Amino acid sequence: MSVAQNTIAIVYDYDQTLSPTYMQEEAIFPVFGIKASNFWQRCGELVNQQGYDHELAYMKVLLDCLEIDRPTNAQLRELGSKLNFYKGLPEMFEEFQTSLLSPDHVAHGITVEHYIVSSGIKVLIEGSRLAPYIKTIFGCEFATDAQDRITFPKRAISHTQKTQFLFRINKGMLDLNEDVNDHMDPALRPVPFQNMVYIGDGPTDVPCFTVMRRNGGQAIAVYNPEDPTRTSFKKCYQLSTHADRVKNIAPSDFRAGSHLRLLLEEMVLEIANRIVQRHREDLAAGTVKAPKH
Repeated sequence: MSVAQNTIAIVYDYDQTLSPTYMQEEAIFPVFGIKASNFWQRCGELVNQQGYDHELAYMKVLLDCLEIDRPTNAQLRELGSKLNFYKGLPEMFEEFQTSLLSPDHVAHGITVEHYIVSSGIKVLIEGSRLAPYIKTIFGCEFATDAQDRITFPKRAISHTQKTQFLFRINKGMLDLNEDVNDHMDPALRPVPFQNMVYIGDGPTDVPCFTVMRRNGGQAIAVYNPEDPTRTSFKKCYQLSTHADRVKNIAPSDFRAGSHLRLLLEEMVLEIANRIVQRHREDLAAGTVKAPKH
């Protein structure tokens, strides 16, 4: 027994990949009067002096800054509407739905799904303009009190833990109550790694880049083309040229005709064509021609 394996999954990091700014700075800090430089300095102190994980550090400092003004998750979701993205988003998601795959691809049941795996705050992304196009969003979460105000980190996703969610997509285990460590035969996995593309922006995405490369998937490192310091580009250049983590780097421009868009479209079409070819080969192998008189 096997499953169809007709799904192509594009998996995105969020901060610096889909958006040039950190989501907290854009959606939360202005509303609650939090100064970004002080916030990130305090996070750095917790990491460097007290050994905090980066994600737990920012979640703690956020709770400390908010104090009695702690919002509900519903309020955070509303603030997600303030998030902005690189050029071409969310339009690309709509265009991928309507014009990327050929009629032959569609006739073979091939679909493209989008996922976000982020160390940022999940509920903010859920309130963004991207959310309607995303199959599943994985991110950090807060527990709430009796008044539904955020009180404590419920789930923190570090850059090393992000690889778990690649395997969840691979196995179709999107419910976090399912044990992703359960063995599953490759033929039963709905999204083979060969059908996946991962897009990230730098060293924190190296574990995911590595998983993709080792398992036959594709990966792209993206950089901010408007970064005057070139720091964003240099990170991607190092990952490609010296660290040998990714084959492709591109500016974070998702508009039709851009370098990144051309890479993504070509990768998706290549995967789709391979799926069609496999279907035809399976059909030919399972067909016994009638004897000729």
